[in-house]
Amino acid sequence: MSIYIHIPFCNGICSYCDFCKIFYNKKYIKSYLNNLRNEIVDRYKGEEVNTIYIGGGTPSCLDDDELVMLFDIIKEFNLSSDYEFTIEGNVESITESKLNIMKKYGVNRISIGVQSFDNDVIKLLGRRHTEKEAFDKINLINKYIKMNKIQSKKLTLKHYNFDKMLLDNILKRDIDKALKLDVKHISTYSLILEDNTLLKVNGFNGIDEDLDYEMYKYIEDILEDNGYVHYEISNYAKKGYESRHNLVYWNNDNYYG
Repeated sequence: MSIYIHIPFCNGICSYCDFCKIFYNKKYIKSYLNNLRNEIVDRYKGEEVNTIYIGGGTPSCLDDDELVMLFDIIKEFNLSSDYEFTIEGNVESITESKLNIMKKYGVNRISIGVQSFDNDVIKLLGRRHTEKEAFDKINLINKYIKMNKIQSKKLTLKHYNFDKMLLDNILKRDIDKALKLDVKHISTYSLILEDNTLLKVNGFNGIDEDLDYEMYKYIEDILEDNGYVHYEISNYAKKGYESRHNLVYWNNDNYYG
């Protein structure tokens, strides 16, 4: 059995996002988490859990105490001995303190949303970091992971997911920069202009399907040439680092949401 938990709070709303989310407001957090606890107690039937994925929204926008509250709720689950536990985070809200909390509660994957290393594209997408901050934060996570491997294999943040959007001729530079980092998993998504998003409202023009396909094939070829396995439409991983939770959806297996 697998678990998906949604944290619908964000410090800002990205210009392309049509997910279920609201602006972070501290007065709502405790009520939301208490209702999450009640739902889990009411509906979870005690099955052994193999994968947990905390998405959003932006789970990492929770402060330290709120993260602890969330993870205490997750202790309700009967985890298997080799569980996979992923949490999503944004560059600007990942801190060393939060990494320590994640380690304490057994998180072993971080999906970090970068989207692009080009500062103009980052701004267009409504993200709240710079290229330098993205590299600095990924290097912090990488250093933290390697440092903590010495202490405990089970509780180590052993790898993380690098997430970006496809945007025209910026693509090749972004992929080249991504390959210079020690990331074991890369997710790539075409930019889809959804109704009621800021990009769509402002009349932003996307790329045509032929160029989109060329970009897709470029990514596929270069990542496979660099040792990544293309194990799902949008996901590439070094061998042994495939997201088991992604495959739950891909294989139409059972999960709680």
